[in-house]
Amino acid sequence: MSAPSTYPTWLFDGSPIDDPTGAGQRAVDFLKILKHPKSPARNRQYQLMDWQERLVRRVYGPRHADGRRKVRTVFILLPRGGRKTTLGAGLALLHTIGPERVPSGLALCAASDREQARLAFEEAASICREDPRIAEKLRFLDYKHRLEVPRSGAKLRAISSDAGRQHGQTPNFALVDELHIWPKRDLWDAVRTGLTKSADSLLCIITTAGRGQANLAFDIYSYARKVALGEVEDDGFLPVLFETNPEEDWRDEAVWRRVNPGLETGFPDLEGLRQLAREAEARPADREAFRQLHLNVWLDHSAAPFVDPQTYDACAGAVDLEEMREFPCWIGVDLSSVSDLTCIVACWKNDDGELFVHPWFFCPKENIRRRSDRDRVPYIAWAEAGFITPTPGEVIDQGAVEQKLRDLCDEFDVREIAFDPYLAHQMMGNLGEDGLPVVAMRQGSLTMGPAIRDLEAAIIGGNLSHGGHPILRWNFSNVVVETDKAGLKAFSKGKAREKIDGAVASAMAVSRAVNGDGGRSIYDDETERPGGLLIL
Repeated sequence: MSAPSTYPTWLFDGSPIDDPTGAGQRAVDFLKILKHPKSPARNRQYQLMDWQERLVRRVYGPRHADGRRKVRTVFILLPRGGRKTTLGAGLALLHTIGPERVPSGLALCAASDREQARLAFEEAASICREDPRIAEKLRFLDYKHRLEVPRSGAKLRAISSDAGRQHGQTPNFALVDELHIWPKRDLWDAVRTGLTKSADSLLCIITTAGRGQANLAFDIYSYARKVALGEVEDDGFLPVLFETNPEEDWRDEAVWRRVNPGLETGFPDLEGLRQLAREAEARPADREAFRQLHLNVWLDHSAAPFVDPQTYDACAGAVDLEEMREFPCWIGVDLSSVSDLTCIVACWKNDDGELFVHPWFFCPKENIRRRSDRDRVPYIAWAEAGFITPTPGEVIDQGAVEQKLRDLCDEFDVREIAFDPYLAHQMMGNLGEDGLPVVAMRQGSLTMGPAIRDLEAAIIGGNLSHGGHPILRWNFSNVVVETDKAGLKAFSKGKAREKIDGAVASAMAVSRAVNGDGGRSIYDDETERPGGLLIL
């Protein structure tokens, strides 16, 4: 029996689509009478591919017994160059000047920024201007990115992430464009809550695959997959997912054709894809961009990942902290500057040599929402779930971190606490004076290179359990690996907002656990312990 697939086979199988009121047929007929300035068809007719026509029928045809449309949200995952903007613009006009219009209705083209929002709006406006019979009945307010129908009072307008000015809108249709690059959810919340004010409203999301799991787009995409796989029953949510299995060969043109339904008719350009693929053979970052943007593989890692995400996820075995009391423990601490996270990672080693890690994260409580928007991750939700501890003020309270370390030493058999001494002199001194086993573990390649190698071997070898902690996973997904001339690896991050503190602390803790033995380090013969501290 074959595994369940998210692929929308119904778009191509010719199966009947329910249309009791004829709304689906009316929608198709309307789109086919439009003209597009770039259309190669006769009389510049708006081109509606067969699969697009079936999509439109599936959105607008099926009805409840009382005549209400069944579909209220449609999520279309389509690779770059698939003419998402043209399709979205046509649907927006369907609700502005077409059979789905309502008196004084409002259709929105929403995107992450003004330039992106303007694309769909300008596409719709150019379609209207192409037909004088339509254009003469409309008022174009280009400087406001707005189109009005004086006779009905209907409007089409573009909006972006100036979310503070978007509440109070009452749209009957909203096109959400390229959700994967939305930096925060304020605009999303404004649009979603606005749509609930209108009966029979429709939300249409058209996007390319994104990166990472700690963001709004991945939440919606994950829900779409569950509906497509039948894990969630929701006949009001229509998923249309043209995506590639991460395990498939990205160079296989049969894969390209399956996930790019317009490829045979010239969009995107096949020769252009072939050229990109040839160049991507030798450039890993380009290869990942090709997989994401042209094959719709949702990436959950950096362009040069430390370990394959599937390999990391395979180590998500449960970590029972009560059970860990029986085993020796090594701790890695990555203290933060003002903008980063602070992370404590404990690593336990059982009698069979199996490793178990658990993190404790800290962030400033002040302006946590602004930090969440900046880093594009749900700090507030993580805090509510207990995955991170916000400390009072605009910087992390080092006293809270120090107290947590003392608590861990009381609770577990802690053999070493490894610090990068750069920001930790005072805390190391405080703990060392009280006899706690503090270790200074510098972050140079000679020290961290072997530590990263130990961590990599533990993960790839399946000898580590991390419990699937979401912030730790996010940190690992942000890691960019750099290798020096000696073959030693180092962790870095691609962008300032991409935190890797948990991965760094994990490497420190795991390496100390792998090499530690009853409180004695393999480095003891080569280093000194001035003031009770081991310096690496």
